[in-house]
Amino acid sequence: MSFKILQEKINAKKNPTVMGLDPKLEYVPGHIRKEPGFGSPGDMIFELNKGLIDACHDLIPAIKPQSAYYEMYGIDGLIALKKTAEYAKSKGLYVILDAKRGDIGATSEAYSAAYLRGDIYDCLTVNPYLGIDGIQPFIDDCEKFDKSIFVLVKTSNKSSGDFQDIIVEGGGTLYEEVAKKVLEWGNADNIGVVIGATYPQQLSDMRKLMKNTFFLVPGFGAQGGAADDVKPAFDENGEGAIVNSSRAIMCAWMKPGDGENFGKYAREEVIRMRDAIMGVIKS
Repeated sequence: MSFKILQEKINAKKNPTVMGLDPKLEYVPGHIRKEPGFGSPGDMIFELNKGLIDACHDLIPAIKPQSAYYEMYGIDGLIALKKTAEYAKSKGLYVILDAKRGDIGATSEAYSAAYLRGDIYDCLTVNPYLGIDGIQPFIDDCEKFDKSIFVLVKTSNKSSGDFQDIIVEGGGTLYEEVAKKVLEWGNADNIGVVIGATYPQQLSDMRKLMKNTFFLVPGFGAQGGAADDVKPAFDENGEGAIVNSSRAIMCAWMKPGDGENFGKYAREEVIRMRDAIMGVIKS
């Protein structure tokens, strides 16, 4: 689905946030671990994700599972990922798979076939650092199958500057050059960028450069990003961006220590995040 569809879902929910689903077994409340029939890691993870989706689907436009958190549990985890995406789709949610794929052209084509040619995922994160031949297969499949991609530009991790902030010929940074390439590569309806909430000045600079590009903004919540930090990601109409939070939502039950009501605490965190972000967008 194109970003126009995602924006419509954001507008309908009045909430420009995405619930990241990055599960570990330690995030699973004890009552699920003890329930008969939830013996495998994949079963427990899916039960957690299903409960989170049930609690929040009327509030959020999208989910963003990170594939690594499923891959580490082997086939069992990958089955849980597929079931999670399918369940989210059944609730009308947009599904962004955070897999950060990217390789030489032929391998990227295989990755694209795996993730963008079916009905499970609407969008995929991709790594541009092998150049256009590693990205073109994803772009082509976005056009063919009405899907979308988010290209890594300025990531939210502390050491992102080790390479992304290197000054290149002409005086700009490497991440700025990547952003310019993204603009050259094509349709803003289905090619967006990842810019971290932990770098608000870069968010602002990139919005000025990429006026019509959709932004995926990680780093809110547990990584330190706040509502004021993400405000620059949005365009002059208060649109064009979606902000991710994972651990702060998934693990909201841990602070009160009430795993039985994990969905309730996740819902409260989603509402808090929504209200904080909408408050700064409208200000």
